[in-house]
Amino acid sequence: MPGFIVHLGATVLCTHGGQAMPTAPNPRVLVSGQPIVTLTTPYVVAGCPFVPPGGNGPCVTAQWLIGATRVFANGAPVIVQASQSICAPTGTPLMILVTQTRVTAT
Repeated sequence: MPGFIVHLGATVLCTHGGQAMPTAPNPRVLVSGQPIVTLTTPYVVAGCPFVPPGGNGPCVTAQWLIGATRVFANGAPVIVQASQSICAPTGTPLMILVTQTRVTAT
């Protein structure tokens, strides 16, 4: 699945609107002067407003499930705008809203 490579400065939100940030982006590969994100990079979610009655609480962390199939950094697939993820404990995906538009990966 081709798409623009996700980097540290990308705008990523949980489905409910909480801000998601990578905890350990790949410092060896830069796009637009910022480190990229790989499949092994966990995300933390801040400000998720979702509080279901009697439910499992708001989004706290997220992990990528599917990345690029042909482009790797340090042995891990890079994350592109079409990549899929899952938030814990809600099970909802992350949404990549804005990323750099110069470098693509497949």
